[in-house]
Amino acid sequence: MSVTISYGVLYYAFTVLAPVIAADTGWSATAVTAAFSVGSLAGAFAGIAAGRVLQRRGPRVVMTAGSLLGSVAVALVGLAPSYPVFVAAWLLVGLAGAGTFYPPAFAALTHWYGADRVRAITLLTLVAGFASTIFAPLTAALGEGIGWRHTYLVLAGILLVVTVPAHGWALRLPWHPGTHHAHGRPDREVLTSRTFLLLAASGTLAALALYASLVNLVPLLLDRGIGLHLAAWTLGLSGVGQVAGRLAYPALDRWLRPNTRAAGVTALTGLTLGALALVPGPAGLLIAIAVLGGAARGLHTLVGATLISDHWGPQRYAALNGVLHAPIGIAAALAPAFGAVVAAVTGSYAALFGVLALLSVLAAVLATYAGEPGP
Repeated sequence: MSVTISYGVLYYAFTVLAPVIAADTGWSATAVTAAFSVGSLAGAFAGIAAGRVLQRRGPRVVMTAGSLLGSVAVALVGLAPSYPVFVAAWLLVGLAGAGTFYPPAFAALTHWYGADRVRAITLLTLVAGFASTIFAPLTAALGEGIGWRHTYLVLAGILLVVTVPAHGWALRLPWHPGTHHAHGRPDREVLTSRTFLLLAASGTLAALALYASLVNLVPLLLDRGIGLHLAAWTLGLSGVGQVAGRLAYPALDRWLRPNTRAAGVTALTGLTLGALALVPGPAGLLIAIAVLGGAARGLHTLVGATLISDHWGPQRYAALNGVLHAPIGIAAALAPAFGAVVAAVTGSYAALFGVLALLSVLAAVLATYAGEPGP
């Protein structure tokens, strides 16, 4: 529940309110989005430090502090009297996200649930996958009724009242910091290993393709002659596909080795992106492809959540996962700008999706040759 609220307040609310913010303040849409992207970049870098602190102290400190900071930051977004203050507020939001989004929650579940971690992580992502479904219409309704500034103050209150007590009270299970046993590999050796570097590169390219395609799906469909209303519904249905895909992950976890899963899911992403680039219609076929792409996106989240523990065990998950997801977070933050540039240079959203498909194929190749963990 707390992760669902964190994503809804700190991330998805902005996707609804951004046009309203630009219209009300006079700041350009590019400037408003840039502030959000700067915050996302800050969060990506902060994830490394958050992972190290979580490794030593456990999730209670990190996630409670993240919720507190997020509440203050979101309130500051709503109260920002000038653009520099607005940017500073989003920097704080990004830092808060490093302590409240998936990575710290995955670390906690991996540590506490051990061999049953895949089921716990899958359940978490199934619930949190509805963050946009809940908070997009809620934010829109609040924005229409009380304006974007008061909406952010209400959302800050929700974050404070619900997630701070939840993290402070519920995350009290014993925490045993990972130690470097004699048979274990030092973190430096892991971080510089061929396997880690190739998996990080693969995940970064895959994230760039996934997030750029997500942002540009509606423009692509509009170019295909689909109306805005149906295009928006298609985006929503791809989110349903994302949740459905996650239901299949436990079976993939049993049947396939880690890098095979990563390569297969990324290749499926590339296939759907290539199909969207090449298939002109009809609308029903494009919707079906988008839903399949959503399923691949949902599986990708779980692949990234389990790679560290599959390769190097759960003992040092938090610290290693923080480093693994730093470049992935950077790619996600830069994906909207990357997609806009490629679409402008090529003059076509179809060409953009072709480029993104090629990036996904390259990511799948890198995962294939990263090297599997031992038996």
